[in-house]
Amino acid sequence: MQRNIKKIYHSRLTTDGDGVSLNRVFSNPQVPEFDPFLLLDAFGSDDKTKYIRGFPWHPHRGIETITYILKGSVEHSDSMGNEGIIYSGDIQWMTAGSGIIHQEMPKGNDKGSLHGFQLWANLPSKQKMIIPKYRDVKSTDIPVVELDKGIRIRIISGSISGTTGPVKDITINPEYYDITIPANTSYKHNTIPGHTCFTYIFEGNAIFANGKLIEQGNVVLFEDGDFIEVTTKGDGARFLLISGKPLNEPVAWYGPIVMNTEEELRIAFEEYESGTFIK
Repeated sequence: MQRNIKKIYHSRLTTDGDGVSLNRVFSNPQVPEFDPFLLLDAFGSDDKTKYIRGFPWHPHRGIETITYILKGSVEHSDSMGNEGIIYSGDIQWMTAGSGIIHQEMPKGNDKGSLHGFQLWANLPSKQKMIIPKYRDVKSTDIPVVELDKGIRIRIISGSISGTTGPVKDITINPEYYDITIPANTSYKHNTIPGHTCFTYIFEGNAIFANGKLIEQGNVVLFEDGDFIEVTTKGDGARFLLISGKPLNEPVAWYGPIVMNTEEELRIAFEEYESGTFIK
């Protein structure tokens, strides 16, 4: 059964961190529609003043943050002593678990450009207090599948045509694809029934399911089903296609911390203020 369009949302311009300009695709108001996903930001600019002050030291608990860089670079460091840089095409899958304090400082490329995404995925209650960890995945480790008609898919997590992405063993069994489809082309993609599935178009435009043209900057949340079908017109399209198994658990969310109850939230912020946040 084809997945039809459930809802369409248009990303909105906002700022976060220390004045970083970004497009918020979905967030807290859309809980629990995107369960297990909490937030998607499309960030970046060709103007360094829009992002250079970055995201200084801040805490996370109870979630995973997934950062995917298209252009430029981001330096990161954390309370566990980790330091590194993710460049164009790289991804960082961070499991905050019981708590981590980190900073993400965009640097752009030699032309001053920075573009990418940050996705937040919720952790189930039994994993919210696990030990934090990073999965830094280099661009060269992300396989690319070339299909008929010039369709090109980067596989971050999930499998297509026998090729599997490098991010595995995640509780929500996510699929994360960066899909490029040339103009005047149709593509059918099988999905996992019962999983939440959405797509975010960041280049061009495309037609999904019921024939509605979805333009750049829009996210489509799909109904349940076995597959989605997409058709492009004159401009072609490039989009993220993401899915995951819903947790169906209560969400208590404030700022960078997402737990199951208000009491857990209160404890988290009290520990942060008292210096006992890191376990």
